[in-house]
Amino acid sequence: MSMDGAGIGSAPKRARTRLAIDVGGTFTDVFVLDSDGNQTVAKVPSTSNPIDAIMNGAEAANIDWHDVELFTHGTTVATNALITRNFKPAAMVTTKGFRDVLEIGRGTREDPWDAYKEGTPPYVRRRDRFVVGERINYRGEIIEPLDEDQAREVARILKKRNVTAVAVCFINAYVNGVHEQRMAEILAEELGPDIAITTSHETHPEIFEDDRFSTTVANTILAPIIRPYARDIDRRTTEAGYEADVLLLHSGGGVMTPATAEKYAARLAASGIAAGAIASKYFAELCGYSNAIGLDMGGTSADISLAENGHLRTTDKWEVDWGHPICFPSIEVLTIGAGGGSISWLDKAGSLRNGPQSAGSVPGPACYKAGGTEPTNTDANIILGRVGTTLAGGKKSLDRDAALTAMHKIADPLGLDLVEASLATLRVANANMADAVRLISIARGHDPRDFALVAFGGAGPLHGVDIARELNIPVVIVPPNPGVTSAVGCMLVDVQHDVTQMFFQDAASADPADIETAFKGLEQEGRNRLERDGVAAKDMTFQRFVDMRYRGQWRSLAVPVPGQVKSMDEALAIFHDEYEKAHNFRREDFPVEIYRLTVRAIGVTPKPSFPKVEVDRNGKAVPKGTREVWFHGQSAPMTTNLYDRENLPAGVTINGPAIIDQLDSTTVIPPGDVAYIDEWLNIQIKLGAA
Repeated sequence: MSMDGAGIGSAPKRARTRLAIDVGGTFTDVFVLDSDGNQTVAKVPSTSNPIDAIMNGAEAANIDWHDVELFTHGTTVATNALITRNFKPAAMVTTKGFRDVLEIGRGTREDPWDAYKEGTPPYVRRRDRFVVGERINYRGEIIEPLDEDQAREVARILKKRNVTAVAVCFINAYVNGVHEQRMAEILAEELGPDIAITTSHETHPEIFEDDRFSTTVANTILAPIIRPYARDIDRRTTEAGYEADVLLLHSGGGVMTPATAEKYAARLAASGIAAGAIASKYFAELCGYSNAIGLDMGGTSADISLAENGHLRTTDKWEVDWGHPICFPSIEVLTIGAGGGSISWLDKAGSLRNGPQSAGSVPGPACYKAGGTEPTNTDANIILGRVGTTLAGGKKSLDRDAALTAMHKIADPLGLDLVEASLATLRVANANMADAVRLISIARGHDPRDFALVAFGGAGPLHGVDIARELNIPVVIVPPNPGVTSAVGCMLVDVQHDVTQMFFQDAASADPADIETAFKGLEQEGRNRLERDGVAAKDMTFQRFVDMRYRGQWRSLAVPVPGQVKSMDEALAIFHDEYEKAHNFRREDFPVEIYRLTVRAIGVTPKPSFPKVEVDRNGKAVPKGTREVWFHGQSAPMTTNLYDRENLPAGVTINGPAIIDQLDSTTVIPPGDVAYIDEWLNIQIKLGAA
């Protein structure tokens, strides 16, 4: 990575600070690490303009932008735009006869048993989808030339409609994009240079038109939103004194510059949740665990991720709205409606449910006394004594009596007392999260007993041990400052681009020389993208993957290919192993075909070095007091020691039951478990070790 001029990681010699900011829907989290290893955290309310929250967060952390050598940033701007469908005027141009591909999709339903449930409409309305005459066959041969008169007529109509972005999606363009490229040129001539024009063969050059069209459209409609955002954050940080590139976290677990974000705007649609997954893997590795399950539980949702042997699970197909896939590579994160503000309620059959409805931050749980009247997980925790009457270091007061009043809505119909109703509320919430962990672990062929659970977010440490016990996970890790862990993840990533090419051949008979030639071409494209991002040649690395499948299938598995391709034997062996792990089935005597080649181009950024803290084996854990706390399986409350996290030296061991209060969260250690403060200031909880 270049450090001697403008570009990624470059900064004046006086620079000493690395800054990471994750903008969420409720709070903006700030993490600062200086060259001496000192860490600073801050939390400020998010604002309608996220860049204002970024600047406010930097101010709250006493940041001088002149001293910042590296600024990385996770954002929900793209995600929120897709959820709210708050788009600027956009259009799509496609091949005659394919206007309704977005509507038809895969011809499936979100709920196959509900014939009346309507799917979510496409991001571009039918009246804004136009067709022109052209046709290229599956071999890339031109069957019908592009009708340029029709193309210019479409462009004139779009100009009258004042569109800000256009997606060009022609059938079979993935194998020959010449018609799409010409259509884009005509649109640029007629509409001017300020219109965002996206072609499918550049965005997602793969065979399935539904996936390709949908990804291109998502990228197109987000471009007019991300372009001014990226330029504005670059301008404002520069005016404040920052001299290097702003690095924006994308869904694949890498970062990109504002210029690249304008071209691949849809990659920002899973920015924030990727940061938490990256951080959970990192903290697990500090503690010596290469297998980790991340539990990021906030106020509204819980995000579950999995890393095996130091590698996060990824997916090449995901969606914000069901039926509208985005096929950029993304860290696989399973999100469910389970957070501190998740509401406990009774269904029509009288069964207890929890979430996905949430009280959010406004009005919030009943105990916030801000207008909320429904019982939530936070209300249950305060009734059970797991949470005290203050949060955020005393900045927020909680009303236990209000929580008790709200819990009557659950307790009375079920004939339970308030403690029983609160325990039941948490049991249902924990069961929901445990089921989500099962989906991302057991359902993928992983045994949770081989993993550590990293619990973070404001509510994660409250529930982590109960979920781990449900799944027989032996250890729970709580990072320091768990409420800002996602911001830490923003600081741990590299510049990353994924470049793909379709490659349909039988794996056993494919010529390794042809595969090697294709890989070299993809690596050159990746190198070009990294150079545009300002990455020096010495900081570039390239990873190769071959997507394969059994003949006749359409789902494929990505297999890593180390070094030069001389034979496919090793890749085939890995494919059979991975297929068996994913589907509990293998058939080595059946033909395997290559589907796609991928190169991951990585530009290595400077990484923070988190200093160890001297361990004091003779240190004392002095409680600040006690509280009566209810735990699952206990017939009476237990007198429980309370500790301040800041006053616990590294090396201290605490026998449960115990409550450890931190500035932005509370860690619960049930009876029978043991917590240890390690040299990285993580809390490691060994289940059943007392």
